[in-house]
Amino acid sequence: MLMQIFLLLLLWASRVTETTTATWRQCTELLPLDLLSFVLERDTSRVVPGSLVKQSAGVRGIQFLSPDMSMSFPASQLLVNCDLFPKEFSIVFTVKVNRIAPKRDEYIFSLMGPKNVEKDALQEKEGLLERNNEPIISDNEQRLKKKDTKRDEKHGDVILGLKLSQNGLHFVFKGHEKAAEHWSFQGIHLTPNQWHTFVLVIGLHNMKLTVDCNPLLESVPSRAFPSDLNIQGSRFHIGSRGRWKGLFSGLMRQLVLVPNSDASNEICPSSDPRLAALSVPPLLLDLPVRRKQNDRHATSSGTAGRLSVGLERPCSELLRGQLWFNPLKKGLYVCDGSVWITVLEDHKRLDYVLEHQVLITSSETHDVEVFQIQGVGLMAAMAHRSSASGSAVYLWTHLGFQLYQNISTHGALAWKHFQIGKKAYLVVSNSGTGTNKSLDKEPEMDFSVIYKWSKRRKRFVRFQTLQTFCARDWEAFNINEETYLAVANHRMGNNNHTINSVIYKWNGATKSFEVHQTLITSGAYDWEFFKVGPYHFLVVANAFDGVTTSLDSVIYVWIDGRFQVFQTIKTFCATDWEMFQIGNRVFLVVANGHRLQGNGPSQYTINSTIYELDMSGQLFVRFQDIVTSSAVDWEFFSLGEEYFLVVANSYNGETYSLNSILYRWQGYEGFVPVHWLPTIGCSDWEFFSSNGESFLIYSSAKASLSKVFKLKTY
Repeated sequence: MLMQIFLLLLLWASRVTETTTATWRQCTELLPLDLLSFVLERDTSRVVPGSLVKQSAGVRGIQFLSPDMSMSFPASQLLVNCDLFPKEFSIVFTVKVNRIAPKRDEYIFSLMGPKNVEKDALQEKEGLLERNNEPIISDNEQRLKKKDTKRDEKHGDVILGLKLSQNGLHFVFKGHEKAAEHWSFQGIHLTPNQWHTFVLVIGLHNMKLTVDCNPLLESVPSRAFPSDLNIQGSRFHIGSRGRWKGLFSGLMRQLVLVPNSDASNEICPSSDPRLAALSVPPLLLDLPVRRKQNDRHATSSGTAGRLSVGLERPCSELLRGQLWFNPLKKGLYVCDGSVWITVLEDHKRLDYVLEHQVLITSSETHDVEVFQIQGVGLMAAMAHRSSASGSAVYLWTHLGFQLYQNISTHGALAWKHFQIGKKAYLVVSNSGTGTNKSLDKEPEMDFSVIYKWSKRRKRFVRFQTLQTFCARDWEAFNINEETYLAVANHRMGNNNHTINSVIYKWNGATKSFEVHQTLITSGAYDWEFFKVGPYHFLVVANAFDGVTTSLDSVIYVWIDGRFQVFQTIKTFCATDWEMFQIGNRVFLVVANGHRLQGNGPSQYTINSTIYELDMSGQLFVRFQDIVTSSAVDWEFFSLGEEYFLVVANSYNGETYSLNSILYRWQGYEGFVPVHWLPTIGCSDWEFFSSNGESFLIYSSAKASLSKVFKLKTY
């Protein structure tokens, strides 16, 4: 009887195991993962403990002083929503290798499994049985043994790792039946104390290696790389396997995991193959500016006036008329008593884009608004989805955006900053009242809120409440020195999308906004105000009328104190309009979300379109189509004499993990793609500048994070 029960339990356990295995998800939809940046950029205010930034041959790298836990992180933080390691991938790394001692292995990185509880229990049981036969050891030996045991308890076995030895490069992993397997390239010639860039490509049936873009080396192992390599509970360790033994002794400059792709074509050919770069952490890119002790503000006299050379110092009344040359920016500036005015400056050109900050938020974020508060600094308001945590305002510091103020919101969808005179305001689009709503009743009205900046409290305080209906956007603008607010009301209840959106006007006597005009819209998603010569325009993005997303979005023109229809443009779930100018040319670009007609299937990968204003015909005409994936935002910006558009691609019908694309203006060619930025459910892009540096921030509607990218120029 006991044997039958045991067999039944064994059969049940095997079925559970089979069911669990069947539900494991392969890591298939991942973008390149910069492992080294991930550990170095978590806190940019200091070098990661256990490491040191060193320079060799004019190039920066990281030296690992100890296997510190700060150089480790759970695999689930990068390999998101999946359980099985990619079946095919590349590893790109640049290192300066010291002479490695014989019979010594040094890990570039490792993926360590969780502690094996069953194995530990068995060892403990064996220890109890053997304790009476143990030899007597000293107290000091006991302490060392306990220390080693505690250290080993933190880690399991190596699931996957890459290591160098005196003989070559070794790729180790937990193979079939959980046996450790080693794939190696022997006899690789590496010059000691020189930089080398490796690209290791693991395919289904072969392994390829490129070193410094030299001829390819290839190996065909007897077994394929396992497709069921489980990474649940595992941790990445950079430069080690989490222990002193195997710690990498050289310098590391880049370490990138590229899932499902052969990265050798991205690296080679290269003008500098030893330092060929795919993604280098910002900390290791720029060399520090060296100067003598007393030359911080070296000054020379000339007939034209005083000139200082060096790093920036504050412009004050005492320095009025002072000239300053910045050798880093190659610019000449003059102090007007408060700020430095540009006299001559070398134009910036975009070189590449770097991940600068990963901002963990309290919930998913629909919108980010970046603005300046005088006397405080640069701020960003995040529209968080969660009503429980509300939304947040962040302050920009040398560490990036830091939480400054929490504001109670209910399903916030957008923020808009504006000023009336010298007073600053924020208005939020709320899509819920924050109260429980009956399932069998139409949802109640929403209340969006205007907040005013209090100079005394240095906080935003509630100022005015306005009735809205699932408001998707606010737009603030001025006409003839009067201030207006336009709200995009998306729908009333669950089905009524064709409703009034409202234009409010500021009443200086009552110190409040009052209804000025209503405009019929269909699932309104966005307003964009712009001015061309003496004319004022307002364009609405109509997204859905309850049946179809193929609708006319409308451009209005201001005539006799009210907006009147100027032009209609066919759009497909229009979610955003962005107006921009290049020289004297005026453009409008629309973000088309998806095509939907009746009960038919939705198409998410469709054209979004740029329109140009034909001055003679007095209407906007099609200029360029760009393929997008459920686009929800466009952001235009310029660097020097170059112009850019970045699109928020949010969904392609299968996944939210997509590349949002940065386009550069190429004249008669229009906008061409130049950078692919990995995003998850991207909902908004904002461009901003701080201390002469340029950045992009995106918000995610599908993950509790936002990311800041730094635009490196030359």
